[in-house]
Amino acid sequence: MEPADERARQTTRQQLMNLLLRREHTALELSAVLRIPQKEVYDHLVHIRRSVVAQRMRFQIQPARCLECNYVFRKRQRLTTPGRCPCCRGEHIQDLKYRIAQPPAGG
Repeated sequence: MEPADERARQTTRQQLMNLLLRREHTALELSAVLRIPQKEVYDHLVHIRRSVVAQRMRFQIQPARCLECNYVFRKRQRLTTPGRCPCCRGEHIQDLKYRIAQPPAGG
C-alpha cells in the first residue's frame, strides 16, 4: 500500500487508477477506500476509461450477473450496475467489477 502522504498528493482519479491497476474492484469498494460517494466513482470511471484507452491499456469490466437466474449482462455498455434482470425481473444483481490491464509486453 502507498504511503499516506503519497496518496494525498494524487488526485482522486489518479488514486482510482492506481487501485484499478493493482486488482479489480467494484464501485462500492472504490467508494469506501477513497471515502467518496459511489456516484462520484462512476463519474470518474467514465473519464478513466477514455484515458486508459488513449494510453494503450485496457479498461476491463467484469459484467454484472443476476444472482437469482444467473443471467449475465454481457452487452451492457453503462458503467453502473443494472437495477433489474431482464429475464427473471429479479433485483439481486452482482456488482460490476473494474480493472485496468497493462498491455502485453512487446505488443
